[in-house]
Amino acid sequence: MGNKVNLNPEQKLAVDTIEGPLLIIAGAGSGKTGVVTNRIANMLNHGIHQSQILALTFTNKAAREMEERVKSITGKKLSNLTVSTFHAFGVKILREKIHHLGYRPNFTIYDATDKNSCIKEAARELNLKYEWAELNELSNIISGIKTGRIPWDTNNELHRPLYDEYNEHLKLYNAVDFDDLIVRPKELLEQNPEILEEYQNRYRYIMVDEFQDTSILQYNFIKLLAEKYRNICVVGDDDQSIYSWRGANYENLLLFEKHFPELKEIKLERNYRSTGIILEAANSVIKNNTNRKDKALWTEVNPEAKVIQISYPEDERAEADFIAETIASAVIRDRKKYDEFGILIRTNGLSKAIEDSLLSCNIPYVMSGGTSFFQRKEIKDIISYLRLVSNTDDDVNLLRIINTPRRGVGKRSMEIMVAKAQERRSGLYSASKELVFDQFSPLKGSAHSGLADFIDVIEEYKERFDDPECSISDVTKELVDDIDYWGMLVTEHPDNEKIAKWKYENIQTFIDFMTRWEKNPDNTEPTLIKYLNRITLITRSESDEDDKGKVNLMTIHASKGLEFDNVFLAGVEDHILPHQKSVEESGNVEEERRLFYVAITRARKNLYITACQKRRSMNDTVEAIPSRFLDEIPENLVEVVEADQIVDKEEEAEVFFSRMPWKK
Repeated sequence: MGNKVNLNPEQKLAVDTIEGPLLIIAGAGSGKTGVVTNRIANMLNHGIHQSQILALTFTNKAAREMEERVKSITGKKLSNLTVSTFHAFGVKILREKIHHLGYRPNFTIYDATDKNSCIKEAARELNLKYEWAELNELSNIISGIKTGRIPWDTNNELHRPLYDEYNEHLKLYNAVDFDDLIVRPKELLEQNPEILEEYQNRYRYIMVDEFQDTSILQYNFIKLLAEKYRNICVVGDDDQSIYSWRGANYENLLLFEKHFPELKEIKLERNYRSTGIILEAANSVIKNNTNRKDKALWTEVNPEAKVIQISYPEDERAEADFIAETIASAVIRDRKKYDEFGILIRTNGLSKAIEDSLLSCNIPYVMSGGTSFFQRKEIKDIISYLRLVSNTDDDVNLLRIINTPRRGVGKRSMEIMVAKAQERRSGLYSASKELVFDQFSPLKGSAHSGLADFIDVIEEYKERFDDPECSISDVTKELVDDIDYWGMLVTEHPDNEKIAKWKYENIQTFIDFMTRWEKNPDNTEPTLIKYLNRITLITRSESDEDDKGKVNLMTIHASKGLEFDNVFLAGVEDHILPHQKSVEESGNVEEERRLFYVAITRARKNLYITACQKRRSMNDTVEAIPSRFLDEIPENLVEVVEADQIVDKEEEAEVFFSRMPWKK
């Protein structure tokens, strides 16, 4: 069968074991997807009908990839094979059977905004009033109670009337929320033995991928379906369980052993991804966790591999420059491609300085698993002002900021502006100017004065930015003050000045980036338009196709399942990794160690780790302490390098020019 010849003995055993309960412990980089897909293909080869197979995973992307690979191995269409996410499978059951719960078949699925509106309405029925921020908190509590993550106790008992009212509202509107997509199907199966048996008979062979990411609710749901025929295979790695905050329960592996004691266990420990040095470091770190299945990854990949490089830059600015310059140097000297590099960070907040340094080195990158610094709302607002000042025909950016902050330019005023622009065949800005200065203008009152103020601001700053004597970063700072962006942030976050401060600090950081760029001696013409052109590369919307050939900057959580030849792991400091808040809330350092393990095992060939000596926190600079996890890597596997030990620029330039065609 297809790819089976390429399987190692443990993989082949896993593929050939198709009856009875099977637990596959699949270490990082051990070829798990190949095993899962070949196992499904093998079932089909053994005469098991495709409609009897159910394969569940966590993301639509993983489900699509799994299905495509099975089709490619078998060469068949397989239109009756069910490869699905848990939630999509829940929807399938509800579409068929929800009338048994008193709903009509054409139910609606509420997203987070719909859910909050429904909670607000339920609260109104009970004469309760909540701010929008409180609704998010209530939404999390309702979700926790519904899925069993949070018990009813003295802390939340007061929410019981709202919880009941909310669920009644859902039923009244023939709607379900996201949690219901697992909760309700499980309820259906538990309450209706004949329906349970129907689905047990339909899906006699069940496979669950990324089993360590299942919640207790998902586990119990799938256990119900598997109890009759007991042909259930779960594939996972407890060392890569990093989603407890989403309800994932790595102890489901122990529950599986308890409920299916006759199971066969197969460990996939051969790694096809990383060098022996990287694996030895990963094994040394993860063995410090107590609650885990014992396993030791091994490899035959590149025995003469490089040791792990650790550096201790002075601060996040030096750290970011070290990362960007090391990448730039490797691309020029060693002809490496940008997409061979991954930069991993524990939290989104660490991206700021790194993004600026990548930009300074003209390195194209894509941010995933978080919001790029330049895509944050407050930064986009300020960039929109700058874009409009430098090009008043830019309608898109005008529409973004005309009411940021509020100027009383409502929907009706906007319609008048659009009609005037169409009549004049001009952009919205020049149409707006005509409306403001026309003595018979249809715009009246606050809309007229608000639009007039807006035009005054843009006109004034067009002149200011054109003045060669003015620093563009200083003028940007004055613009931010003039429009009173701080006042708008405080109004938007009346109960949480901390958020307003954080957003305002992001704007200060953006202006600092601008100052640094202006003061760069290599920058002979530091104009606004040149600066905006530099950031266009990042801020335009990007499709998956555009992402090829770029450095990957991402959170560690987003990197799971991915791999890169060269990985930079930034900010490996106590309070960041392990993360102070996570440890304080759960008291459990083990999940943070699993996160570090996942980060290490993303690297194929080279791993660079950085830990700053000091780091900015809000408006202070604090001493930083290297992460305790670094002490768990044996000394012989690491080399400490100076953060400024970058290739000499002249030598780099010589290498670059020596490759030019005219030199040949």
